[in-house]
Amino acid sequence: MTERRRTRAEERIAELDVSPRALASEIDELKSKLEAAEQEAAESRAGWQRTAADFANYRRRTEQDREQTLGLANEALLSKLLTIVDDFDRAIANMPGELKGVSWVEGIAAIDRKLRLLLDSEGLTPIEAVGEAFDPHKHEAVVQEETSRVPEGTVTAELQRGYRIRDRVLRPAMVAVAKSPASSNGATDGQYMESATDGEVGGGESGGDR
Repeated sequence: MTERRRTRAEERIAELDVSPRALASEIDELKSKLEAAEQEAAESRAGWQRTAADFANYRRRTEQDREQTLGLANEALLSKLLTIVDDFDRAIANMPGELKGVSWVEGIAAIDRKLRLLLDSEGLTPIEAVGEAFDPHKHEAVVQEETSRVPEGTVTAELQRGYRIRDRVLRPAMVAVAKSPASSNGATDGQYMESATDGEVGGGESGGDR
């Protein structure tokens, strides 16, 4: 009787070492490979997370820098625009009474109102001055007025309107400040005029806020 020739698959099965020791060794090897693969996957995931976080931080910083640059450019433009606003203030304040009601004068007043609305939409608001206590952070004293009508240190007149842009001083108000006649030769003489030039008022405050 002729012996049946084994197939290739049967020969390979016969060659396999299925002893418990061999199987245990193979299982240990597979476990080691699995642990190494899991560690590599964890490291890759951690690296991806760091890269994603770095990119998110970079994008946030870039956006902040862009907004800051645009904000500074906007403030510079608004500062220049304030000279036109000052011209409107003087023109309307010194307008002869007989011109009130004239059509072209009303047209100028309408332009002024539109300009105010534009400034307001950009977050620009006037700084309170007359009747307020002098504040070197928002007022620039250029004149002292000896008077007993109001307490010393009270703003008695606004010579040029000041403005805030949101929560920062864009331009301090130029004001006159009350000084008690009794202190003309006292230690407080010249206090407010000095504060207007010591770098703390006006440009110092608005520059620091930016």
